[in-house]
Amino acid sequence: MYFFSLVLAAAAGALMAVQGSVNALFGKISGLWEATFVVHAVGVIFAGTLLIFLGCGGFARLGSVPWYAWTGGILGVLIIFGVAKSIPKVGVAPATTAIVFAQVLTATVIDHFGLFGMARLPLTGWRIIGGLLLTAGVWFLLKR
Repeated sequence: MYFFSLVLAAAAGALMAVQGSVNALFGKISGLWEATFVVHAVGVIFAGTLLIFLGCGGFARLGSVPWYAWTGGILGVLIIFGVAKSIPKVGVAPATTAIVFAQVLTATVIDHFGLFGMARLPLTGWRIIGGLLLTAGVWFLLKR
């Protein structure tokens, strides 16, 4: 199950690069805020369709969801706007490099402190070394 979860995460990462590219194209043609709106509207329709067929009755528990868990939609709008705005200016690979670097840095902080209800995964020497190697990789990937 662990390996499958990593493969699923990698697939999501690959889809993020594709999504950023198609969202940037949409934004160049229609405008960034229009593209951000349409992307979310299409996402709502798709998620609603999946919910009809795969939902498991979790709406009854919405009242117990912490306030900060409700910010995902706002974050999604900001993410789509930021990615669609940056990719045409810097390219897919540099933007994705910056995205992944920031994701890993932020995820490390979330893991270390166990924020947002996540299990605590303390910062270790190996994780620090990995972060330094990632930083070096980012430097090399973004070097012109």
